[in-house]
Amino acid sequence: MAEPTDIPEVPRAVRVRKRRFAFQWVWLLPVVAALVGGFLAVRAILADGPTVTIRFTTAEGIEAGKTRVKYKDVDIGVVKNISLDENRAGIIVRADLSKAAEDLVVQDTRFWVVRARIAGGTVSGIGTLLSGSYIGMDPGKSTESRRDFEGLETPPVITTGLQGKQIVLLADDLGSLDVGSPVYFRRLEAGRVVAYELDKEGKRVLVRIFVNSPYDRYVTPSTRFWHASGIDVSLDANGLKINTESLTSIAVGGLAFQTPDSAPAQPAVAENATFPLFADRVQAMKSPVTITERYLLVFRESVRGLGIGAPVDFRGLVVGEVRAIEAAYDRVKKELGMVVEIDFYPERLFRNRQRTVTPAPDGTPSLARLVERGLRAQMRSANLLTGQQYIALDFVPGAKKAAMDVRKSPPEIPTVAGSAQELQATIASISKKLERVQFEEISGDVRKTLKTTTAVLERVDREVAPQVRDTMIEARQAMVEAREALVQARKALSSVERTLANAEPLPSEASDALREIGRAAQSFRVLADYLERHPEAVIRGKKEDKR
Repeated sequence: MAEPTDIPEVPRAVRVRKRRFAFQWVWLLPVVAALVGGFLAVRAILADGPTVTIRFTTAEGIEAGKTRVKYKDVDIGVVKNISLDENRAGIIVRADLSKAAEDLVVQDTRFWVVRARIAGGTVSGIGTLLSGSYIGMDPGKSTESRRDFEGLETPPVITTGLQGKQIVLLADDLGSLDVGSPVYFRRLEAGRVVAYELDKEGKRVLVRIFVNSPYDRYVTPSTRFWHASGIDVSLDANGLKINTESLTSIAVGGLAFQTPDSAPAQPAVAENATFPLFADRVQAMKSPVTITERYLLVFRESVRGLGIGAPVDFRGLVVGEVRAIEAAYDRVKKELGMVVEIDFYPERLFRNRQRTVTPAPDGTPSLARLVERGLRAQMRSANLLTGQQYIALDFVPGAKKAAMDVRKSPPEIPTVAGSAQELQATIASISKKLERVQFEEISGDVRKTLKTTTAVLERVDREVAPQVRDTMIEARQAMVEAREALVQARKALSSVERTLANAEPLPSEASDALREIGRAAQSFRVLADYLERHPEAVIRGKKEDKR
């Protein structure tokens, strides 16, 4: 049987080696996507800024995802999360900042919430009423980075880049000052109060102020600082004076500083220099006291109206002040006296022309020599309305001899009774004399005299007055008759003169007789005129001229 010839040939299997690493184009897209994603992730990580946590007492005005973090009104971050702290005493704000702000977040960087507020006479954050609150930042000068901060409750007065100096003032009390209170130099606003605190002993207040440039260069070692709060009212020989720095200082308080014109030229002080803070400008501008001597005064009278700080005066010049007042019992004299301790400033009284104090050759205090010459201490009234008193040092004429025992510490200055006590003693003496006067007996005698006088006047009016009136009428009639007689005599004399003028000259005896008649007529005429003016002279006689 023959084989068929149309059967196709079976192909042979060929062994092919399989490739170890075969590239599949389908995986190209995921690889590219992964590379792009990784690049974007790395770029995002490198572009992100720091995340900071800030602790505040309250979250008022802060919202997660909305509240911005700003530096000089430029957005540098946003609040991401707000949570309570562990003790629930405050809140913790987590904020993401931009990469550009990484160098700003250092050890002394400060954060605070900017919102509308009124403090220290200034109004800030008004724009936040429309735009909302935000977190402000003030970068520090440190080079060490930091991520955890304590937020400020109030905006800082001094920010980075502000030129000026910080000054420390020592005060007895804070007065009406507050953080942000203004500081004035010649009534120009030159700085602000930064902070205040008690010293370690709790006896004084440390007030920190910041004086802006260029005013800080006027703060020298001789500069004086004082409270400029409220209104300073003074009444002196020049009249009433009312002084104030500004309306702001009246409402919220303030400080002022100035260097006396008589002070020598000096360079500006360094940072954190310390100065005393005076109560007012008058005390600040007083001459500085470098020498203080302490003395005792013993009074046997009341010290009411004399207070600590009252001036010690020598003829109008304040040479000291009262330091303490207390009662003390003298066992020798067995008396209870009032002891007044004073601080005496000898340089105000014993300065020579070179404005220096010249001590005694033997070292004796200069005041002791004046006591030997009659210097005494006396309480005097400083104000009659308020009853305030002061200590006056002056020479008393006729004072008993006394000497100061300089071995005592402190020495005692002899005293004399005060003006008020002298006045009281005088009034008491007058009252005692008045008590000895018999007013009742005197008043009885006066009443009897008045009754007698009244009776006499009534009798005169009844008996004498009618007779006087009749006599006056008769005198007037006599005067009329005398005047008529004078007229007739004048006519007769005229006739005689005309006759004599035509006749021959008369003998001298006749001429003398005529002259005597003329003088008599003239005297009678004067008498008639006087009686006409004073008819009562007929009874009482002519009054003598008082010269």
